Amino acid sequence: MPSAPLYRRLATVAIAGIIAVAAPSQAAAAPAPGQAHVPLFQRITLARPGDLDVHTYRIPALAVAKDGTLLASYDARIDAAHDLPGNIDVMLRRSRDMGRSWSAPQRVVHYGDGIGAGDSSLLVDRDTGRIFLFYAYAPRGIGFATSQPGNTTDSSTTLHPRYVWSDDNGASWQGPRDLTATIKSPTWKGMFATSGHGLQLFNDQGARGRLIQPYVFRGPNNLNHVVNIYSDDHGTSWKTGVPIGDNLDESKAVELADGTVMENMRSSDPRMHTRMLARSHDGGIHFGPVAPEPQLPDPHNNGDIIRVAPLAAPGQAKAHWLLFSNTADPHERRRLTLRLSCNDGRTWDAGRVLDAGDAMYSVMTRLPDGSFGIFYEDGAGNLSFARFNLAWLHHGCHQG
Repeated sequence: MPSAPLYRRLATVAIAGIIAVAAPSQAAAAPAPGQAHVPLFQRITLARPGDLDVHTYRIPALAVAKDGTLLASYDARIDAAHDLPGNIDVMLRRSRDMGRSWSAPQRVVHYGDGIGAGDSSLLVDRDTGRIFLFYAYAPRGIGFATSQPGNTTDSSTTLHPRYVWSDDNGASWQGPRDLTATIKSPTWKGMFATSGHGLQLFNDQGARGRLIQPYVFRGPNNLNHVVNIYSDDHGTSWKTGVPIGDNLDESKAVELADGTVMENMRSSDPRMHTRMLARSHDGGIHFGPVAPEPQLPDPHNNGDIIRVAPLAAPGQAKAHWLLFSNTADPHERRRLTLRLSCNDGRTWDAGRVLDAGDAMYSVMTRLPDGSFGIFYEDGAGNLSFARFNLAWLHHGCHQG
């Protein structure tokens, strides 16, 4: 269990319901309907070191529920800043007004007694409304680096891929369900979901409605690999795709206008300082060769990529627009930058810097009004949410 002060404070703030945690900084008035050409940028801090007696907050995840509720989950690293193993809980906040105000923190995954859970990723099934929150469960003393081969659900020597789920837009959560025996090869060592968000496919050329969640695993050769798990029955069953390549790390999958699934990956090769790409033509199961993307420098960090208009018909120009976020420095985690591609990622603009200082992970989502949200870690250890539109990016894509 957490310390008594933390437990009492969580119980106290839970009564508050939907609250604004701080006055948005650098706020701009929201454009009136039909005024998408007016630049919009609003920012609010959701967690600071020391809040609720927590040492460090990290690892942002973000998604929009079927009813439009915005969900943000993250690690509460209670005693220290390091990764698993450790005393880590997964927290959640919800917003019903596209990020202007937020609910009190809700602890959705907690084991206590030095046993941790972290690295959450959110995935919304737009057909059923069910929300999946994937995370890594760490038995005592086990982290990614110390996790051993094996895939039994009662193993105490390996990381466990688990998830909880919500059928009421994130208000309450059920589970957990352990996927260790289902998706993890017994020869693999550590395995965890890439934090941030998963993907549901739209295009009939792939597997319409398929749910995809990227994972990282450490193989028998001690190299990191990327692989997607997927479900074609709304999460009743899950299968594992074919590993994409060696020396790779956290990734995001995005569906392009023609149904191609492109994986945008962090490299774990110290010689590489760009994002790595691979493409699938069977809905994210098998992938072609992995290649560096020199237009997207990266300092071995977790970034994000999403479609600007996922419901646009393939013949529309905006169907081919992509947004990408990362710390756009080849060597240091700094200069958090948002970039736009007008052509399915073949070329990228110079981007706009959101935070010129130190920064780490970031995750994005499209909001119900067509604007966008980004949830990210800044250099001061804060977790902040910013809402912006394409006009703020000064984008140069044409509707066509």
